[in-house]
Amino acid sequence: MKTISRKIIDILRDSLETKPRDFTKGSIRRALILLSIPVVLEMAMEALFAIVDIFFISRLDNEAAVTAIGLTETFMFVVMSVALGLSMPATAIVARRIGEKDNEGASSSAFQAIVISIIIALLLGAIGVYFAKDLLLLMGAQQEVLDAGLIYTQIILGLNVIMMLLYVNNAIFRGAGDANIAMRTLWLANGLNIILDPILIFGLGPITGMGIQGAAIATCIGRGVGVLYQFYHLFNGHSLIKLAVHKLRLQFDIIFQILKMSIGGAGQHLLTTASWIFIASILADFGTESFAGYTYAMRVIAFTILPGWGVAMAAASLVGQNLGAGQPDRAEKSVWLAAYYNMIFLATISLIFFIAAEHVIGVFTQDPIALKSGSLALKVILAGYIFYAYEMVIGQAFNGAGDTITPTVLNFICFWLIQIPLSYILAKTLGYGPIGVYASISIASSILAILAIVIFRKGKWKKVKV
Repeated sequence: MKTISRKIIDILRDSLETKPRDFTKGSIRRALILLSIPVVLEMAMEALFAIVDIFFISRLDNEAAVTAIGLTETFMFVVMSVALGLSMPATAIVARRIGEKDNEGASSSAFQAIVISIIIALLLGAIGVYFAKDLLLLMGAQQEVLDAGLIYTQIILGLNVIMMLLYVNNAIFRGAGDANIAMRTLWLANGLNIILDPILIFGLGPITGMGIQGAAIATCIGRGVGVLYQFYHLFNGHSLIKLAVHKLRLQFDIIFQILKMSIGGAGQHLLTTASWIFIASILADFGTESFAGYTYAMRVIAFTILPGWGVAMAAASLVGQNLGAGQPDRAEKSVWLAAYYNMIFLATISLIFFIAAEHVIGVFTQDPIALKSGSLALKVILAGYIFYAYEMVIGQAFNGAGDTITPTVLNFICFWLIQIPLSYILAKTLGYGPIGVYASISIASSILAILAIVIFRKGKWKKVKV
């Protein structure tokens, strides 16, 4: 009889193997674990990248540069919203076809998603480069911020096609149940970025340090290599998705379906992102150091939340495949189990960061204002993410089922009708300052979780046709 430690080792080894799997039968718990582990590791590497990146930039001792990165990421949230919006139908449709045992249909759908992603990314890149300065000024950036970070903004926005493909291709792999390939892609991309960051930022040997510009170049090189790795597996690897050059052709019925679903997918993230822009603009009024502290805190929160998103994305894949196999009850059981695991994980991490907030933010800065602001943001915002753990999973379950409208409506209610007005009232009208903004984030997230649970229980998502 195997010991518990041996069973754990066997599950870890099995979960990290790259091979086709059928998640529509057998133990739901085992299916969730096998799919979640590589996705969680994938998201953990993405989160580690965010932490390491800002760590090296902070060593430039230039708060204006940190602020420029924070403002640029606010706009990249828009690009990311589009990428995630396209990723949702890619995962849902591919997962459905895989559940129906239609691998060729899954591959054709994947190709349509890739083509759409490239076209949209190139358009966004051209706009981003041309209007980079105007966008920074719109966010209230001062001249010192423009001097420090304009080139960073132009590089990151201009080459957003790299990030777009990285997200969409990984969504395709996850929909097919090939989460290991998605995991290895981000480990390769972000691992390379972590190595290049200090070299290009500070210089090494004959390489002259480029400061914040070096950080942008390192990011693009690392993620660019990751995209090449993805295409290798799509065309030559052992994935269930196989793109054969002689079979590649545009199918406008599938393109229309992807675009239709992506409107809701992109919409829910754009609503969220736009609300964060308002939040950032409110916080910017309280000074550069205060906003820098908020930027540090959000990087730490990203480290906490992204693994949770990994569990949620695993649930989305299980929902899509099991609905495709005609097993809605199994799909629902997968969601509740994933939500429970996510809640335990985020509750634990939130407690740890709440206790050690000052020490965590202190890794990035010793500026008293930035340290105080960042620590406060970390404590207050994470309090709401204990409840949000359920919404993360349930929201992705809606998307995995092909219902991208319900999360969009919920995001509009909670972020635009609740979070933004409450943030302004608490921070400015009532004079609570930054803590009022952080409290509004926590409150809105908790309400969002409750509404998502109520609607999910009604079960209409089980009848969505994809």
